[in-house]
Amino acid sequence: MERIELLQMPLDVSSMEETVSIIGDRVAQKRFTQHVVVNVAKLVHARHDPALADSVTACDLINIDGMGVVWGARFLGHHVEERIAGVDLFQQLLAMSAERGFPVFFLGAKADVVERAAAVARQEHPGLEIAGYHHGYFWDDEEAVVEKIRQSGARLLFVAITSPLKENFINRWRHRLGVDFVMGVGGTFDVVAGKVKRAPEWMQRAGLEWFYRVIQEPRRMWKRYLVTNSAFAWLLLQERVRYAFGSEEFGFGD
Repeated sequence: MERIELLQMPLDVSSMEETVSIIGDRVAQKRFTQHVVVNVAKLVHARHDPALADSVTACDLINIDGMGVVWGARFLGHHVEERIAGVDLFQQLLAMSAERGFPVFFLGAKADVVERAAAVARQEHPGLEIAGYHHGYFWDDEEAVVEKIRQSGARLLFVAITSPLKENFINRWRHRLGVDFVMGVGGTFDVVAGKVKRAPEWMQRAGLEWFYRVIQEPRRMWKRYLVTNSAFAWLLLQERVRYAFGSEEFGFGD
């Protein structure tokens, strides 16, 4: 695994197989691992959100999730073969946990969604032990939820809450969760529970998963992707110019 830097953000370049192997070995050794996946939106927002930036850079493993980041890294000369999509890594880690006997905990989404996601996960991964689950609307008593997780005996924790809430929650409580691995999985429970459809594979390969989300939720998503994708393209262009001329004297600001 190689660690690179893209727009001042550290990123780990690895295959899915290598990533799962690293996580499984660390869990077996009881070495705590704080994990995050980074897409275009997260990378852009972290530049203006110090708390989010701190939560991301505090992670032991920072995977690239999103073809936009893959292409951006390649544009600046980095060798990145593939992305590690959060929803795919989640499924791989469930399979690994079922095989190796690691209990897991699901945190996030609405109560009916997380319950359904847990049921589907048990069905799809025979032998998987789900130590517990809890919905994502608990901000009036975070400590009680943290204690529930700690007492559950879970080894892996998956947090399906929107950014930057999940990253900051994980970083805030990392030393009291009592797990060996914690990962933010965004809207993954909605996908697993069948509430939201994932883009077809050809759109995923073409880097159009974001466009599929816009089609599904145009009023909520169009502005988010327009703003962040445009900002990301501009930042890459600035960085490419700096690389070409070996100077930052052109005065391009963030």
